[in-house]
Amino acid sequence: MEKIKMTTPLVEMDGDEMTRILWKWIKEELILPFVDLKTEYYDLGLEYRNKTNDQVTVDSAEATKKYGVAVKCATITPNAARMTEYDLKEMWKSPNGTIRAMLDGTVFRAPIIVKGIEPYVKNWKKPITIARHAYGDVYKASEMKIPGAGKAELVYTAADGTEQRELIHEFKGAGIIQGQHNLTGSIESFARSCFNYALDTKQDLWFATKDTISKKYDHTFKDIFQKIFDEEYKGKFEEAGITYFYTLIDDAVARVIRSEGGYIWACKNYDGDVMSDMVATAFGSLSMMTSVLASPNGYYEYEAAHGTVQRHYYRHLKGEKTSTNPIATIFAWTGALRKRGELDGISELCTFADKLEKACIQTIEEGNMTHDLAIITTMENPTELNSEDFIKAIRTTLEGLL
Repeated sequence: MEKIKMTTPLVEMDGDEMTRILWKWIKEELILPFVDLKTEYYDLGLEYRNKTNDQVTVDSAEATKKYGVAVKCATITPNAARMTEYDLKEMWKSPNGTIRAMLDGTVFRAPIIVKGIEPYVKNWKKPITIARHAYGDVYKASEMKIPGAGKAELVYTAADGTEQRELIHEFKGAGIIQGQHNLTGSIESFARSCFNYALDTKQDLWFATKDTISKKYDHTFKDIFQKIFDEEYKGKFEEAGITYFYTLIDDAVARVIRSEGGYIWACKNYDGDVMSDMVATAFGSLSMMTSVLASPNGYYEYEAAHGTVQRHYYRHLKGEKTSTNPIATIFAWTGALRKRGELDGISELCTFADKLEKACIQTIEEGNMTHDLAIITTMENPTELNSEDFIKAIRTTLEGLL
């Protein structure tokens, strides 16, 4: 068949360790034979981030603003052990954090539903999409160890030099403090991204914080969401036949567990971090989760919602075959290709992305899968494949569909 032509490049952000290996195999087997792929390539592997003093991460985010759609491989956020292992100049920040802040986006994560992989919560029938605010809170916090007795205060100094003070605690002995912040503009972008995504996907939207305890910080989130909804989105939601409602985070957890799914659950940054992993694991596997960063400015960055699979990478370096699940990374590519096709009016690209996703699901439902799925499937006698053979099995299924 003739390769599908692209008119505008995707921004391609390569990554680290085993996911970098999968990235190459996915392109070679599942994309390049069928698509005349145009990308603007950025190497976000830790060695090159270190070489460029992390400028490559900034450049990749700027390119996403230019072209509108990016696809990202999983990357290492270094800790002390990685400093030594990679001989780093400094402990570089999370690339995801940098990109999210620059694009002012919200992360939407949803499980990929496959027959034979049953959710641990028996009444969950439809995907639950977590919308995670991607700025501030604990991820931008300032922290301090308190050595002994004394007074800790929050101090705001205005541009004119006037001060506001709020007592944190009168310490009688040693302790710790943490100062968090957020930005009104970022919260407004978060709200609009959530409302727009709900309208795009025709799903109800839930939002939850702890405003009964945090009467200024969390309550501000609640108030901003409600104001924007009432002024800009109420009529649109009624027309689309979907609803928005706010509830406390602990009430939301109870509702989520009792529900059958099929909605978007918007969370603040930390809540979204935790709950997306909970939802992914409860549906089956972190490797079966889509993730897209959507900006109200119309930028989209698709990624796998898991790490770089370090343990498998070390085995791969020894020449061993690993059964690493590539599905989330494949779906990052399909999400980006579909969005590129939508924006550029290339229906063939959208159809290809749909068929590649269908091929992935069909391959698993026919009993061919990686180890993480084989140990939890309800199918009898599944065939457990290594990563290369699994990707090749998907290609065979895809060729049949094309």
